[in-house]
Order: sequence, then C-alpha cells, then structure tokens
Amino acid sequence: MWFRDPFPRFYLDGDFQIGCDEYLFNNTDLNNTANGGFIYVKSNDRTIQFYKYWYTGKYYFPKDHDQGLFNIIKYNPFVKQIGLEIRFLDTDYFGGFCQPSRDLDLVATMHANCCVNLWNKNNQIPVVIRDWKKYISSPRNSTNKSCPWSIPRLCDNIRDHSRTEGFEYINLINS
Repeated sequence: MWFRDPFPRFYLDGDFQIGCDEYLFNNTDLNNTANGGFIYVKSNDRTIQFYKYWYTGKYYFPKDHDQGLFNIIKYNPFVKQIGLEIRFLDTDYFGGFCQPSRDLDLVATMHANCCVNLWNKNNQIPVVIRDWKKYISSPRNSTNKSCPWSIPRLCDNIRDHSRTEGFEYINLINS
C-alpha cells in the first residue's frame, strides 16, 4: 500500500532499488534480504544487461522464483562488472510485514511480505488501512511510535534462516 509519495526516498545513485524482507541498515549491503514486491529501476544499459542476466538465470536455477533468483545472482561478479548500483530500500520508509516501519511519520509504503498466500494478504489490507486511519486522525503528538501497526495475525510466519551457497533461504510456514 502507498501512504505517501515514495519517490523522494529513492537513492539518486541507484540503478536498481528493491524492497527488503530484512533490512540491515546499509543500503548497499548485499546481505539484505531482498523482496521483489517493490522495485524501482532506472532504464539504462546496466539495468538492461542485468535484467537479461536475471532472466537467463531461471535456466540455471529452475526451482527458484524471481525473488529467490535475485538473492542468488546479486553476489555474482557480473553485477559488479557491469557497474550496476543496487540499493536496498530502508524499511523505515518502505515497510513490510517482515520488518514494518516503526515511524508512521516516515513510512511511504507497506508491503504484505512474509505473509503466505493471497487470501491472507488480502485479509490484512483492512487491518493496515485501519491502523493508517487511526494514525492520520490522531493528534500529531500522540502517535504511538513504539508499535504503530497491529500484528498481522494471519501472517505470523515462522522464518527459518539457513545459508546455502550464498543464498539465504527463508521457509515461510503458515501458523
């Protein structure tokens, strides 16, 4: 969901900017766990080469979806060789269910990541809208910044982090 204009929050030097399931507070750290649900791309030779490379990657990793494949190929020396500037979007501005923004004065978007299946995601939209309406209707100085979002009950997933060949697999289990 978009709450306010996200464009002022994009990095001027980033060719390819992507949301995160887990943001490590450094926008260039390849160990950030990317989420393909929100991507901002500048069209140029570097991004065109990267998309061709990403697309051909499905033949080498046929069991991985586009997001999983991105989290594999972002480490490949080819990405550095073509000069692609990847930036990971700060969850303070581009929040998600995995790592929601803690400050409603800053958040521009909210992504229903870490929420298994479309039915669960759709059922959380009214919860997010209710929280946002509560925020915008409250006096500015009474905002509860410690826990501004209701916990997405249907999206409480167990995340198991394990490393395999430089890729962080996240197993989402609907609880």
